Amino acid sequence: MNDILPIVLSILAALVVIGALIPVLLKTRRNITRYPGTRDANDPEIRSGGSTAVADRDGTIERKAPEGVDLEGLDTTTVPDNAAGLETIPVETPLPVAGRLTRLRERLVRSNNIMGKGLLALLSSDRIDESVWDEVEETLLLADLGTEPTMQLVDALRERVKVLGTRTPEHVKTMLREELIKLVDPTMDRSLNVQRHAEKPAVMMVVGVNGVGKTTTVGKLARVLVAEDKDVLLGAADTFRAAAAEQLATWGQRVGVPTVKSDIDGADPASVAYEAVKAGIEQEVDVVMIDTAGRLQNKVGLMDELGKVKRVVEKLAEVDEVLLVLDATTGQNGLNQARVFSEVVNITGIVLTKLDGTAKGGIVVAIQKTLGVPVKLIGLGEGADDLAPFDTEGFVDALLN
Repeated sequence: MNDILPIVLSILAALVVIGALIPVLLKTRRNITRYPGTRDANDPEIRSGGSTAVADRDGTIERKAPEGVDLEGLDTTTVPDNAAGLETIPVETPLPVAGRLTRLRERLVRSNNIMGKGLLALLSSDRIDESVWDEVEETLLLADLGTEPTMQLVDALRERVKVLGTRTPEHVKTMLREELIKLVDPTMDRSLNVQRHAEKPAVMMVVGVNGVGKTTTVGKLARVLVAEDKDVLLGAADTFRAAAAEQLATWGQRVGVPTVKSDIDGADPASVAYEAVKAGIEQEVDVVMIDTAGRLQNKVGLMDELGKVKRVVEKLAEVDEVLLVLDATTGQNGLNQARVFSEVVNITGIVLTKLDGTAKGGIVVAIQKTLGVPVKLIGLGEGADDLAPFDTEGFVDALLN
C-alpha cells in the first residue's frame, strides 16, 4: 500500500499540471489566427482569408479603452470573407459605378412618377390660368418639394411663361428642366470623403432611424467603394438589433471586406466603433465604415449614444463623412428626422432610398434647402448594386421622361 501511494500522488500531480497547461495552449492557438498588425506585403490577404481574427485583451494588440468607454468583457471579432464558422460565400465583383448610374436612371424613368409628367401636362395646356397654377402648386407639394421651394419654382415658371408667350411641349420641357436643375442645385459637392489620410483611413458613419435600410446601405456602399478599388473595413456598431452584425458581415464577405463586430449581445456600440477604427489604422485600410443602431429620433438617450459613438471614434481618427439614410416614401417625416439627426452629429450627406415607384422625388430639394446638406447617393431597388452617386441632371431628366 505504501508503495502505491507515491505513484498515485505522482499521477494526480501530472493531471494538475496538464489541466493548467490546456488554457495556455488554447490561448496560444487562438492568437495565431490574429492579423499581425499593419498590413504589409507579407501579411495574410484578408480577401481570401479563412480565419477569424480575435481582438480581445489576450491578443497580440494591446487594447486601451478611451475615457468613458468600457471594454470589459467585450470580445470583438474581425471577420474576413469565408471566416471560420461562417458559411462560405463566393467573392463577387461589384458593377462599375458608371453602369449603375445608367441603370438607375432608366429605372426612375419607368417608375410611376407623377411629378414631371403632371407638370408637363399642366404647363402644356392651351390656356394657363390661376386654376392651372393652383394645380401645379398642388402637384409640387404632393411630391414633397416643400412649401418654400414650391413657391420659388411656381414664381419662376409664371415669369418665364409670361415672357416667352409660348407653351409648346418642347419649350415647356426645356423651361421646366432648367428650373428644376436650379432647385436641385448642381453646385453642391456630392463627392464622398473617402480619401485615406497620410497615416489613417477615412472614417464614415452611417446613421438613421429604424427600418430605412442602414445596414443594407452600408453593404451596398461597400460594393461601390470596392468597385473603385478602395480597401474597406466595416464596423458593426448596431449592437441592439438581432443579427445586424451577421447581416453586415455577410455583405462584407460577398465582396471580400472584413467586418469588426462584437460577439456579445448589447455590447457598447462606441467600443465596437473604436475597435473598428483601431483595426482600420493597424491594417492600413483606405476606408472604415461604421453601421450604427436605428435610433428613433424622439429617444433622447439613444441619440445621446450616437453622439458618444462619434466622440469616441474621434479619439483615434477624424470622422470624415456622416451619411444619413432616409426612406423617400416617408416624405416630410424624413425631413423631420434629418433635422433631429443634424443636431446630434454633423450630417455631411444624405442617402435617399426607395425612390422607384414613388412621387416623393421632391424630398431631394426639401432636404437640401432645409439643411444645406447634399443628397449624395440614391437607391432605386433591392439589388446588391442598386445604389449609385446622385447626379443632378440625370435625376431631373429621369423625372421629366
